[in-house]
Amino acid sequence: MLLTDLAFVVYFIITGLGAIPPEWAFADYTNPVMADWNWSFLWIDLLASATGLASLYLLRRASRSGPGLMLVSLVLTMASGLMAIAFWTLRGDFSLAWWLPNLYLMLFPIPAIVCLTQPRPHFTAS
Repeated sequence: MLLTDLAFVVYFIITGLGAIPPEWAFADYTNPVMADWNWSFLWIDLLASATGLASLYLLRRASRSGPGLMLVSLVLTMASGLMAIAFWTLRGDFSLAWWLPNLYLMLFPIPAIVCLTQPRPHFTAS
């Protein structure tokens, strides 16, 4: 999770600097509409990153709010990957270079989301 959250930030820094080689870029990368579509992910990705990093910090401090914030981050991450995969599907663009990272974003949160949403046993003093 830490690497994914940091990768969100690094991706947008690299993108902002124009450092993605054209041969690695997605189809129509230089099209202004496609560039806007790509940048439209900035806020969901940075929010996923910020909540994820904050949750990891809180969990290290044994804060009770850590798991809830982690759940928010994981759902945002999953939504980001799902939105990209849906878009590429609608366009009929099946480039593994862009599908694999977005499938990862969509799928890696699922086990943790399941764990975080399981009912916890309640203990009572006898």
